[in-house]
Amino acid sequence: MKKLTLIFLLAAMCQPAYASDAGLEKYITAFDSASTKEMKIDSDGLVKLLKEGKAQLIDIRFAEEYSAWKVMPSVNIPLNQLPARLAELDRSKITVTACPNKDRATIAMVYLRSKGIKAKYLTDGLTGLAENLRGDNAKDFIDALRKTQ
Repeated sequence: MKKLTLIFLLAAMCQPAYASDAGLEKYITAFDSASTKEMKIDSDGLVKLLKEGKAQLIDIRFAEEYSAWKVMPSVNIPLNQLPARLAELDRSKITVTACPNKDRATIAMVYLRSKGIKAKYLTDGLTGLAENLRGDNAKDFIDALRKTQ
């Protein structure tokens, strides 16, 4: 009984925050079949956009995770800090959110889109990107990035 009461209490506390967020409501209301494709990008597509200077990679893991290993060029903005750090994003670029899998990246992407920011989440996660950037692919990628900077 105590668990059930706690669940209802937490749900009641969270409800007003979501219900009052007009941006999230607008994003969900406008969501259609084209939206499912538009919100995703795989590591091949991300690498292409990064080489062209058209995207920014936001690693939304906690700082400890980012310190342990990172994929460059990424900026670490932990998911729980994202609302306070929106000003750090370059709105002229596509923002690609990433984490090792895609759970937190998906949450971050939805949040950013609800704020009017063009965002995608990395479907194969940081582990897929790391796998993609090996050997000659890594060299070609770094060489291309140097040309855009």
